[in-house]
Amino acid sequence: MTKITFLRRNGVFWGFRESGHTGFGEEGDDILCSAVSAMTMLIMNTLELAYDCPVDYTIDDETTYVTVKCRSALPEYESDEKKRFAASGLIQGYFYQLNDLVEEYYDYLEVDTAEE
Repeated sequence: MTKITFLRRNGVFWGFRESGHTGFGEEGDDILCSAVSAMTMLIMNTLELAYDCPVDYTIDDETTYVTVKCRSALPEYESDEKKRFAASGLIQGYFYQLNDLVEEYYDYLEVDTAEE
């Protein structure tokens, strides 16, 4: 099972942690794991390259542990309200997308939030 915990502060989504393999298919052919990985990279690349937001991330292929933190979503780190809204909105959109997947793949995905 893959567990994804989204980080929020005062209701603002600003990062997430992922761990574990979904186990939906054989390693290398697991379409659910591939979908989660592709969405994670889309979020990271969009934040860094399209929105010009610094992203702190860790990817450990061996343990399947991923962390992504975008402090630009938080007012104490970013003064541009539009940039904060865009960064947080993108991460929140990922949260909703994964929750849609959980409806069908509840044995393979778990999505949660944590105040940090």
